[in-house]
Amino acid sequence: MRIAGINIPDDKRIEAALTYIYGVGPAISKKILAETGINPDVRAKELNSSDISKIKDVLDSKYKTEGELRTEIKQNIARLKDIQSYKGARHSRKLPVRGQRTKTNSRTVRGNIRKTATSGKRKVELK
Repeated sequence: MRIAGINIPDDKRIEAALTYIYGVGPAISKKILAETGINPDVRAKELNSSDISKIKDVLDSKYKTEGELRTEIKQNIARLKDIQSYKGARHSRKLPVRGQRTKTNSRTVRGNIRKTATSGKRKVELK
């Protein structure tokens, strides 16, 4: 079964299977199933075509998912970079944006990857 260009797993409950779509989490999944009147405990393979079409209609009309949502997020980040806000500068430098500390954490992001420490003794070469 495909919804919004994503293959939905057949063996999972439909409530959990809808979360495989980018932009649909557990809360939105519950809202969609409440609107369509589908039991959340039903497995995805047990749905008929009318139930699938109801889910598709609600997703298309009320929520942004997959490519549309990804492009909107990219545009928002580009706008922050263009207006040269603090968040935009953090995005462009590939540093944490939301106030996380960088002194001790985010070493890999900053490029400060430390190798494992050795004993400190060097082997002396024989002449």
